[in-house]
Amino acid sequence: MNSRKTIDISALIDASKISSFQIWLLILVGMTVVTDGFDVLAMAFTAPAIIQEWGINKAALGAVFGAGLFGMLVGSLTFSVLADKIGRRPVLIWCSVFFGVCTLITAQVTTIPELIAIRFIAGLGLGAIMPNAMALAGEFSPKRSRVTLMMYVSCGFTLGSVLGGLLASAMIPAWGWQSVFYLGGVIPLVIATLMFFYVPESLQFMAMKGVKPEILAASLRKIDPTIHIDADTRYVLSEPGKSGTPMLELFHGGRAKATLLLWVVNFMNLLDLYFLSSWIPTIAKSAGMTLQNSVLLGTSLFVGGLIGTLVMGPLIDRIGFYKVLVPAFAVAAVSTALIGQLGGSLPLLFAAVTVTGACIIGGQPGLNALAATYYPTALRSTGIGWSLGIGRFGSIVGPVVGGLLIGLNWSTSAIFIAIAVTAMISAVTLLLMGLETRGKAMKPFGEAASMSH
Repeated sequence: MNSRKTIDISALIDASKISSFQIWLLILVGMTVVTDGFDVLAMAFTAPAIIQEWGINKAALGAVFGAGLFGMLVGSLTFSVLADKIGRRPVLIWCSVFFGVCTLITAQVTTIPELIAIRFIAGLGLGAIMPNAMALAGEFSPKRSRVTLMMYVSCGFTLGSVLGGLLASAMIPAWGWQSVFYLGGVIPLVIATLMFFYVPESLQFMAMKGVKPEILAASLRKIDPTIHIDADTRYVLSEPGKSGTPMLELFHGGRAKATLLLWVVNFMNLLDLYFLSSWIPTIAKSAGMTLQNSVLLGTSLFVGGLIGTLVMGPLIDRIGFYKVLVPAFAVAAVSTALIGQLGGSLPLLFAAVTVTGACIIGGQPGLNALAATYYPTALRSTGIGWSLGIGRFGSIVGPVVGGLLIGLNWSTSAIFIAIAVTAMISAVTLLLMGLETRGKAMKPFGEAASMSH
């Protein structure tokens, strides 16, 4: 039996095989991200049916889409900071309950103002899901496969989007658009209940805060059954604690430049992502493509995103973030520009959109994982949440910019070249971040965390 008086939690997780306990935890955390992806795009799935039933102009739903995204922005910035104070687990569980209830209420609204209000409120809860899911996934994963596992969890958003579209297409004709929101509301409530009973708080967070030693000990035994823990056992973290305001700490300890660069690349990439997902089907249809092919073209973007995530995760674990993501965004710049040039060749157009999705949508989980591994435990949720929160400004700007360029009668070729520039900015920004962080150790802030059992 392995007996020790001092246990380095991160080192123990890194040295142990991935247990069934960790796999079950990652599945549940990943399911919250799947429901996140489903609920975020539920409005897009149901929009045509709502327009038809309510007899409204499609432009009236623009404010509804914007309200949901703005709610997510506020939720991401606010609840990520709260999670670094009270824990990832309570924020993840109760925000899942919150947006689940709001989604159920959405099925009952009858006017555009009501829809705007409830989508903004639901967005507050949705914005908390990704930062805390990524933080928990990373803190329960061994270093050798941490990026892969975090990216697979983050990939749940894209999976939820694809599944949501398939389910909505079958459910709306049979039971109406309300059924999509009923399903999207019930599932997160079920997941939150399972998480309440089966998902503990981050072990590093409990050690850092000096709380719940009995739960910490029980969880460690599930990861390594041979470990001996008694009243004299002391838990330590390989990274120190922190003091002060979490958001301001993102700019201390030599992290200011990297934080700003991470914000820029998230803004640019989410601008790309939401422009492409919002406008590709519409632009394709207006260019003469059939409705079916234009929808399939939009779907191929997300199929590429799934492929990109599955490929890039293990590759990043093997050779590093910058060697994978910088070339990926550079390729995305080329493939995005090509989309506007390939109207006459359907196979090449589908190939260009799929490659773009692999790099842009597949690259976003990589950016989330980069934030999760760059920031220490005490700032992890805040770091991911603020990176995504700033990025969500881009998610709002992207569709708006697309509408403005179309309104100015820009050619399809010119529009996609303009968007390609932002992908190249992402590549250059990540290259600069790689140069900024190369050879630098994270500077300590505060005292190292420890607790006794």
